[in-house]
Amino acid sequence: MQFKDIEGQQFLANRLTEIIDSGRISHAQLFLGPTASGSLALAIAYAQYLGCENRQHYPEGSALRADSCGVCPNCRKYAELVHPDLHMVFPTTTTATVTSKPCAEDFQEEFRDFMQECRQVGTEDDWYVRLGVENKQGMIREKDADNIIRTLGLKSYEGGYKVLVVWMAERMNLAAANTLLKTLEEPEGKTLLLLVAESRDRLLSTIVSRVQQVVVPDRGTGLSAGRREEFSNLFVSWMRLLFKLNMKPLSDWVDRIAATGRETQKLFLQYAMESLRACFLKTAAGIKLGDELEFGDPKFDQAFPAMIAPGNIAQMNEALNETLFAIERNASAKIAFMQLSFKMSRYLRIKK
Repeated sequence: MQFKDIEGQQFLANRLTEIIDSGRISHAQLFLGPTASGSLALAIAYAQYLGCENRQHYPEGSALRADSCGVCPNCRKYAELVHPDLHMVFPTTTTATVTSKPCAEDFQEEFRDFMQECRQVGTEDDWYVRLGVENKQGMIREKDADNIIRTLGLKSYEGGYKVLVVWMAERMNLAAANTLLKTLEEPEGKTLLLLVAESRDRLLSTIVSRVQQVVVPDRGTGLSAGRREEFSNLFVSWMRLLFKLNMKPLSDWVDRIAATGRETQKLFLQYAMESLRACFLKTAAGIKLGDELEFGDPKFDQAFPAMIAPGNIAQMNEALNETLFAIERNASAKIAFMQLSFKMSRYLRIKK
């Protein structure tokens, strides 16, 4: 699976390739969002990009900054979901052929076929239909967790990362979740654990605390109309404060964003990066991306895009990414956003 094949998630794809290119790969990650919006597909594409032998990087202003090549041996194996270092765990239940003690190892071929047929965006219900057990609900059991530990304890077949993808991780029963805790905290070297879930609330808090979360938004804008309006207002007021650099109102703005919580802060930073990218594309190439240049303030909508140019877009994007990384690592939001504001104010004054 390549990122280019996942519709509506270019921004998050860019974030994921940046993480790998920077070498800041967290050994345990949680892709949190609806399967139909590409959470599983993104996890597979992320693993494929990590293992790609000839990563492709595109010019500034392209929709995607990078992607796997799709043609090297590792990419071809990931595309068929047969790479020997890719291991998949998912909910199972008894069927006409597996009548007792089911586990994911019993259904690997069926699951690969299912994923290929649905382009890795099939739902949990679709999976049960595929198994012919529509009236049952699957589970990830302790036997699955034991198999995971045994598998990850082996050496990598091809010398790269061993990748474990756990789809519908919220279906882990208590015994399975507890069995995996130590592995999530201290995996073997060059091991990547990718949990894919739709509901964080149904996961044990001890699981959530051991993984880095990757929030997968709904397709399209990725934000509700209300959230987009909220972020538009925050963004416009922030940019205007950066031009004046009046410390009291800027400090009030930082207090406001710091009080929203880390997930909202991360989404806002992603929104800011996507907005600046849209402004740059309009300035550099005359390309307008949907409503991403409509901030709800006609005067700002008309004037601001011209401020984003080749001379400052890369620096601003890097500053926003560094802040996003700091927030993910539980840095002080007030300090992080104040430092970011000083940098952004300086970059906005670059006219080239």
